[in-house]
Amino acid sequence: MMTTIVLIAGCALIGAIVGYLAHYLWSQRQVASARQRARQIIEEAHREAQGIVREGKLEVRDELHRLRAEFEASTKEQRLELQKEQQWLEQKKQSLDKRLDVIEQKEQALLEEREKLARERQALDAERARIAKLVEEEEQALQRVAGLSREEATQRLMTKLEREVEYEAATLIRRKQQEALEEADRHARDIIAQAVQRCASEHVAETTVCSVSLPSDDMKGRIIGREGRNIRALEQETGVEILIDDTPNAVVISGFDPVRREIARRTLERLIADGRIHPARIEEVLAKVRREMDREIEETGTQAALELGITGLHPELVKLVGRLKFRTSYGQNLLHHSLEVARIMASLCAELHEDITKGKRIGLLHDIGKAVDHEVEGAHAAIGADLARRYNEPRDIINAIAAHHNEVAPENRLAVLTSAADAISAARPGARSESYELYLQRIEQLEKAALEINGVQSAFAIQAGRELRVLVDADTVDDNQTLVIARQIAKRVSDEVQFPGQIRVTVVREKRVIEYAR
Repeated sequence: MMTTIVLIAGCALIGAIVGYLAHYLWSQRQVASARQRARQIIEEAHREAQGIVREGKLEVRDELHRLRAEFEASTKEQRLELQKEQQWLEQKKQSLDKRLDVIEQKEQALLEEREKLARERQALDAERARIAKLVEEEEQALQRVAGLSREEATQRLMTKLEREVEYEAATLIRRKQQEALEEADRHARDIIAQAVQRCASEHVAETTVCSVSLPSDDMKGRIIGREGRNIRALEQETGVEILIDDTPNAVVISGFDPVRREIARRTLERLIADGRIHPARIEEVLAKVRREMDREIEETGTQAALELGITGLHPELVKLVGRLKFRTSYGQNLLHHSLEVARIMASLCAELHEDITKGKRIGLLHDIGKAVDHEVEGAHAAIGADLARRYNEPRDIINAIAAHHNEVAPENRLAVLTSAADAISAARPGARSESYELYLQRIEQLEKAALEINGVQSAFAIQAGRELRVLVDADTVDDNQTLVIARQIAKRVSDEVQFPGQIRVTVVREKRVIEYAR
């Protein structure tokens, strides 16, 4: 029994030892397995961390590339803007340098003129001192010799000195004026010659009527229509007067609005060519012609602006420029006149260092008021200025348009140049026409205005009335009086005679001595 118990206890002890060893080995195996899994997890985490780091590096690198590209693009744009600003500043600098040179030249000329005036003043002071001394000496001599009182001697001396001073002053004025005129004439001739040399526009005859040819006189009855309904419809729709008289194979269209007259002419020609003339057909053809005229007017204005290189004109101003194609003034087509004035303005502005583009714009628009002066009351210069103001043109352009006939005061040099360019274009030989009776009347008025001046022997209007040549009596008129006579004649001509442009007054005084050798 004891043996059995001992055996059982031993077996149990051995089983416990074996179980303990088995559990220990299993635990060691589990620990080893866990360590193996931990190492694998750590390696995987390490690999994942390296992958994340690599991906992060790639993303950072891509972001850096993107930021660098954006920075380079932004830097390139800034460099281009800086280059443009530098070029603009360089141009401004050159422009300022040129203006400074011009100002320095003017200052130098002004200094020279001041020095010249100072010398003349010194000479005048010396002359006054000499005259005062002569007055004193003559006063003493008169008192000694003539026994005159001081008051009488003073009166005689003053009368004599007044004559001498007047003569010397007139001589000095005439000499200075002649020098200034010669210098100004030389510069003006150069500038105007260059301006006129570059421009030569055609002209058409001033008219308020036009005629339409008919294939036969029978067409007149069809134009009139039953009880005059066709001709009434034409006149009411077009706003012109259609005259049907005894003129063979022709009718006359009369109207002061050139655009309406042209629309009526084209409408009537198409109706005659089509053969169908009745009120409904008249309205249909007239609507089509008006659309074509509007398109032609707009294209003409656009072409004129493109020809001069003018941009930014309001569409309504472009249409008004196109309307000038059908308007004439003193026989001169206004569109051609405006283009010519624009080119002359460009030449004058180039010579005087003014804005050439703005000068062309003013020249094209200076007579824009004449496009609507049949519809609006007032002077065309004021109407044109109002139109320019309505369509947001700059202030200096508005003033130049308003002042080109001296109806308002010019506020800048461009306004003065506009008056000159307009006068050059209008006074250019062949630019404008006038009736023979008006021409003869103007010639007679010119010669009469000169002949009524004392001292004038004869007067001749030459160069188609653009110059008045006057001959004075050399025995009764001296050189100083010649200057006065020229001014009197010019003033009388300006006040009494109506003429386009300007008239040159030339007074000639000469002494001729004739002897015969036998």
